[in-house]
Amino acid sequence: VNAAGLWAKQVGRMAGIELPLSPLKHHYLVTDTIPEVAACEFEMPMTVDLEGFTYMRQDQKGVLVGIYEIDHEHWAMDGAPWDYGMELFQEQLDRIENEVTLGFERYPAIQDVGIKTWVNGAFTFSPDGNPLVGPVTGKPGYWCACAVMAGFLQGGGVGKTLAEWMIHGEPEADAWSMDVARYGEFAENREYIRQTTGQFYSRRFVMSYPNEQLPAGRPLKMAPAHDAMTRAGCRWGVSWDLEAPLYFAPSEDFVENLTLKRSNAHDIVAAECRNVRTNVGMVDITGFSRYEVSGPNAETWLDSLLACRLPGPGRARLAPMLSGTGRLKGDLTLLNWGDGTWWIMGSYYLRTWHMRWFKDHLTDGVSVRDLGEEVAGFALSGPNSRMVLQEVVHDDIGDIPFMGCARLDVGLAGTRVARISVAGELGYEINCRIGDHVMLRRMLLEAGKDSGLQEYGFNAMLSLRLEKSFGIWSAEFRQDYTPGETGMDRWIAWDKGDFIGREAAVAERDGNGPNRKVVTLDVDATDADASGYEPVWQDGNLVGFVTSGGYGHTVGKSLAMAMINRDVATEGAGLAVHVVGVERAARVIPQSPYDPDGKAMRG
Repeated sequence: VNAAGLWAKQVGRMAGIELPLSPLKHHYLVTDTIPEVAACEFEMPMTVDLEGFTYMRQDQKGVLVGIYEIDHEHWAMDGAPWDYGMELFQEQLDRIENEVTLGFERYPAIQDVGIKTWVNGAFTFSPDGNPLVGPVTGKPGYWCACAVMAGFLQGGGVGKTLAEWMIHGEPEADAWSMDVARYGEFAENREYIRQTTGQFYSRRFVMSYPNEQLPAGRPLKMAPAHDAMTRAGCRWGVSWDLEAPLYFAPSEDFVENLTLKRSNAHDIVAAECRNVRTNVGMVDITGFSRYEVSGPNAETWLDSLLACRLPGPGRARLAPMLSGTGRLKGDLTLLNWGDGTWWIMGSYYLRTWHMRWFKDHLTDGVSVRDLGEEVAGFALSGPNSRMVLQEVVHDDIGDIPFMGCARLDVGLAGTRVARISVAGELGYEINCRIGDHVMLRRMLLEAGKDSGLQEYGFNAMLSLRLEKSFGIWSAEFRQDYTPGETGMDRWIAWDKGDFIGREAAVAERDGNGPNRKVVTLDVDATDADASGYEPVWQDGNLVGFVTSGGYGHTVGKSLAMAMINRDVATEGAGLAVHVVGVERAARVIPQSPYDPDGKAMRG
């Protein structure tokens, strides 16, 4: 176990691992006795000043004040010297002057006492400030417990998680937020580490908004059509290492306001959704993960890895992947190309995580390859999508059934096409070689100019999928949720042979069932929508929490999906949801408020 703290970088390199972390310097001061503190009969609560970048807690009869300064300073990015012990650095008051001055103004009582101790030491940060814990991909038996910023605070949880993982094969809680596999090779880059760890440090006490896009480490990877899409007005977010399209702004000078409520991009996204539902939209799907599975034993391996029935040649199927305890490991799509190769498609940012799972369970005669650096693509969604695609394809695409897949020449591009739609409309996901991405976009836009084709982004996609009650990973699907809780059990082939997690899944099905369920809520909200983890109440009792939410532009409702207790998960049940500090009435509604019969995407 690499638990080497400030030396984790060097220890990792001994095993050929480049960990994404770096030490930074950090100041705090301890005051002499403060009469007001000494007179208290209770311990002063810890406080954080979000505007002043300081925190304070009681230390004996004085206080400790720590500073997260804007003008941060890295130290020993390649790891602390081997002979470094508990030495401290000279305080650098000029670098923290602004924050210290504001701190003395915030806590006037400390102005009248002396400073007993100044401390300027180093501790390690990962790009997002969370620990790096768990098994390392491709290094059997090698584990990490690094970048633990707050040792006393986080150490117990890190140790518990690591012990459970080693003994039982997975931790009790969802450990994704500190899993070392949440990063890929891109995070090994020194400049990426410098920018992102520095950004986290200086924003330690800065509130980030749900629609805020932070700049550090960006842009890193861009799809080939990125520049052309930018000229068309695309505004970008980031998924893992990849710039991801959010929406297309009407003008170059449009600036989205940062807010906890609906932003001024609300109407832009509404128009994109409306065009998908009535005409046809096109979205860049380079940010989907793709894994090619091949070899003489590929089919047998997939049948044991996935809980679904395998699709026949030229077909695709939604594919739950379970852990040994019957909890979710993936909400995937499996495609059988009919030539001995299969594709597994999933969430782009889980690439390292899923490849670790695949490699851990790989058997002889099976090859799994991550296609993330080789394949890009676009998806067409909407009632006119078939018309647009047919313009650039010689074959009759009407022969491709719903959930079908085929190799097609789309103009000059050789592609793999699947008739699938996250938007819940007639749609096609068109996967191409990375080098054909620009050409494919140009061809499709030309072919669709008379059919109302417009580009759209992931913000609209999230609204469209919410109207269909389609869950997504990290929200409705997580590794501490079960198939029965999330509705993924409908895709399990109960009558096929053994697969990973089968025994536990059957036990849930044949026992008392899950104690909670994912449902769809209609929320009585006006200028703000639930986004995730808001509490759900009934008659003043906590009955669950929101998994994701937003505005359904087609149905004209504020929607949320929520994990709630089974006994209140009935259609029509009256609930309440806190949305940006205001309790809003909500009720459980049938799944898929838009097109509940699914006729549009099967059309």
